[in-house]
Amino acid sequence: MDAFKQANLRNWDNRAELHSTDTTGSYRIAKVLAGGSSLHALEAGEIGDISGKDIVHLQCHIGLDTLSLKHLGAASVTGLDFSPKAIAAARDFARRAGTDARFVEAPVYDAPEVLGRTYDMVFVTWGAINWLDDIFRWARVVSALLRPGGKLYLLEGHPQMNQLEARNGKLELEYGWRTPGETPLAWNDSQTYTGDERQLTHTRCYEWLHPLSDIVNALIGAGLRIDFLNEHEIVVWRAFPDLVELGGEQFALPDSSPKIPLSFSIGATKP
Repeated sequence: MDAFKQANLRNWDNRAELHSTDTTGSYRIAKVLAGGSSLHALEAGEIGDISGKDIVHLQCHIGLDTLSLKHLGAASVTGLDFSPKAIAAARDFARRAGTDARFVEAPVYDAPEVLGRTYDMVFVTWGAINWLDDIFRWARVVSALLRPGGKLYLLEGHPQMNQLEARNGKLELEYGWRTPGETPLAWNDSQTYTGDERQLTHTRCYEWLHPLSDIVNALIGAGLRIDFLNEHEIVVWRAFPDLVELGGEQFALPDSSPKIPLSFSIGATKP
């Protein structure tokens, strides 16, 4: 594991400790443990009926969305994440909820070999692919995990949004549209994104921006058929201070601001 991935692993182990004991309500822990769902309205509406489907959730973190998919009718759910502390928390939540789920600790690029099976759906949402240095390799992983007729559902923060920083009430272009693999964006955030006041002890982490063209072409190159590409004016965290909360943990730019896409979703099928 290279230095970038080692730093990210330490950071996400640290975040998993905070998120699994979340007191802000961001992760909807109590709702999931009671048999409910932590999915937002956007992804819940776009994935449709998942009854009877075998689903793998890549980069599942502490597994609450994975368990939610089972609660929404999936036949089986598997969550995969590279953080041992996240996987330990996910298994504990499954035990406490009484939900049958498989959780596997492994890097996402190793998923086909480690999991050893295929699925009806690959589910990837909110802050996942920005931690990966090679979107084309990721797409090949997705394809390898899908059965013929199986589907990918991807929902992420929009790369255009991720290029911007808020300064003096305005959004300014700060970052390039494509991050080279060998020179990622570096961060040292002292707190995690939920609003938890507890401090991170491993603050250093690295991210990569992938343009929509690379994401789409990676999936096509991996043999998948694109079913839809949707861009949305909402995101599910306060990405910028001036965002307006719409309810249901959905945020948008104020009406006084020019609108840009804040998130996007892709559906794709393996022929």
